[in-house]
Amino acid sequence: MSAKPIKSILFVCLGNICRSPLAEGVLSAVLAERGMAGDIVLDSAATSGWEVGSAPDPRAIAVAASHGIDISGQRARRIAPEDFSRFDLILGMDRSNVRDLKALAPQAARDRIHLYLKFANGTERDVPDPYYEDQQAFTAVYRMIREASEALAKRLEARTSAPTSGQASSTM
Repeated sequence: MSAKPIKSILFVCLGNICRSPLAEGVLSAVLAERGMAGDIVLDSAATSGWEVGSAPDPRAIAVAASHGIDISGQRARRIAPEDFSRFDLILGMDRSNVRDLKALAPQAARDRIHLYLKFANGTERDVPDPYYEDQQAFTAVYRMIREASEALAKRLEARTSAPTSGQASSTM
């Protein structure tokens, strides 16, 4: 990752009704817990247009609410060309999302696109799509996203407190 400060993050999944709205809501809550609320612009989007305008899946809303996080006001949207210049970091929930994003992105923006779990905590794993599963799958996805959000917040926190002397850092 470049030395440029991260001031905006976009989470992306296929429909923007399950995983990416959860990631947006959970990271927002984690940042607030660390006193970093408002420091970073967060958003989420879809690679497809199937669910544009829809609220998050009721099961995603329920699992978030059970942890004190309200994602009910979010609405699905499709990734737009300007997102590739607007966001410092674009995190795909699975390898297919990352592939699709890199195909859509201008060459200059491709280095901002990463697999969420790999970027957050070094785990070369997809966040599985729980859409065709039961509430337990949403709970498992929430736990994965929470753990990754904690790791990502720690990296962001370390980055903002890192010296700006121009010396290389291994924290990112």
